[in-house]
Amino acid sequence: MFETLSDRLTSVFSSLRSKGRLSDADIDATTREIRIALLEADVALPVVKAFVAQVKERARGAEVSQALNPAQQVVKIVNDELIGILGGETRRIRFAKTPPTVIMLAGLQGAGKTTLAGKLAKWLREQGHAPMLVAADLQRPNAVQQLQVVGERAQVAVYAPEPGSGVGDPIAVARQSIDEARRLQHDIVIIDTAGRLGIDQEMMKQAADIRDAVSPDEVLFVVDAMIGQDAVITAQAFMEGVGFDGVVLTKLDGDARGGAALSVRHITGRPIMFASTGEKLEDFDAFHPDRMASRILDMGDILTLIEQAQKTFDEEQAAKMAGKLTSGENFTLEDFLEQMMMVQKMGPIKNLLGMMPGMGQMRDQLNSIDDRDLDRIAAIIRSMTPAERQDPKIINGSRRSRIANGSGVTVSAVSNLVTRFFEAQKMMKRMAGGMGIPGMPGGRGKAAKTQKKAKKGRRVSGDPRKAALGKASADAPAEGPAEPKPGGMLGNLGGKLPPGMELPPGFDPSKFKLPGQK
Repeated sequence: MFETLSDRLTSVFSSLRSKGRLSDADIDATTREIRIALLEADVALPVVKAFVAQVKERARGAEVSQALNPAQQVVKIVNDELIGILGGETRRIRFAKTPPTVIMLAGLQGAGKTTLAGKLAKWLREQGHAPMLVAADLQRPNAVQQLQVVGERAQVAVYAPEPGSGVGDPIAVARQSIDEARRLQHDIVIIDTAGRLGIDQEMMKQAADIRDAVSPDEVLFVVDAMIGQDAVITAQAFMEGVGFDGVVLTKLDGDARGGAALSVRHITGRPIMFASTGEKLEDFDAFHPDRMASRILDMGDILTLIEQAQKTFDEEQAAKMAGKLTSGENFTLEDFLEQMMMVQKMGPIKNLLGMMPGMGQMRDQLNSIDDRDLDRIAAIIRSMTPAERQDPKIINGSRRSRIANGSGVTVSAVSNLVTRFFEAQKMMKRMAGGMGIPGMPGGRGKAAKTQKKAKKGRRVSGDPRKAALGKASADAPAEGPAEPKPGGMLGNLGGKLPPGMELPPGFDPSKFKLPGQK
């Protein structure tokens, strides 16, 4: 969504990094480029003016002029101002003191309200709540049936007493749903209301009547992030006609410029609360202004990546796998398949890698990633017998041919997978063994070899006379510190210190202590 804006801002900042100090001319040129980047991204003009003015004012202040790295300080200022435009802090749902909490969805037809109702219900169910969807869109053909299908997929209850498609009173349905939720002990009610292709008085009146009938705790305005400046106009009209508490952005995975998303919050004064980033019910989460700003500036979104991993990976399973890797046990194809399936549950690989810092510069490579490659690998491994997965060394030519036929790939694809797996297995064993580096856990470097030799003891000479002398010196008791002998640090001086560096009389080296010694 924000690729164009991200690319422009990244190029602006890269030209700053070569400068040790920033002059007023540098700041003017930078803010001019930022203004152009925001306008090209379809950000509303009032928002652009306010944003650029604030950046310019701060860039000319002491925080940049006295900074060791002015370019990084300017990036920080732009990041801070982006977070401010997007809302500053993450806004959470206000839950009612006495259940049920009523959430009303409003917006134009086609913005994705019905699908978003199911996404929000699923998200709340995973948070430990018991939501109920209410079919109050009785105008759009099959809207009630669509909500029932979405509710079934999200595994939440749907209240739909009227068939819809022009039949039924949406205000009465919304009012009755509150009593139904109390009776069935649902703690959250999500009301899906009707929209129109454009703003009209009839739609506004119906939405306002539903609002007055149920007194919702939250009214969420659902806006399509791909409609450009119309999003701002629609948001203003809904704000005046119905009023809302928060904004939900849909279709953030689209290829539109996305500047409207930066404008809605600034124009309406209402925070962006949720964002929908795909067609699946899982492609939905709370909106974090700081994380979105980081992604726009190509600084990654590691926190969201960690949260997705925590939701997907089983802790016990992950701990077991980590123990297996660190102990140096064999990592089998069965383990590899298990890990790959867990990663796939987190979402498309392209999206996951896109959350890493600096990935905006590798967009072409990311676009070439195909998740179907993982499906082909899974098919190859599943076509193997348990013994072959446990020990791929037994996979000979005939077995490879059978596996290729079973998975629908070529024999060379099977051979490549097995070869790469062996290479990965060797690397993991080296990592578990400390890679031969002294001091690493399990290290097998020179230090370990030296210790092993030391344990064997003194080598005995084959000459009986030398052996007897060696045994006598080993058996002789120690009689205090040995006399210093030439050949060490003082060897070239004959064991004596130069004039003026003699040790004081009575100095005992054994009692000398370094700083920090007790």
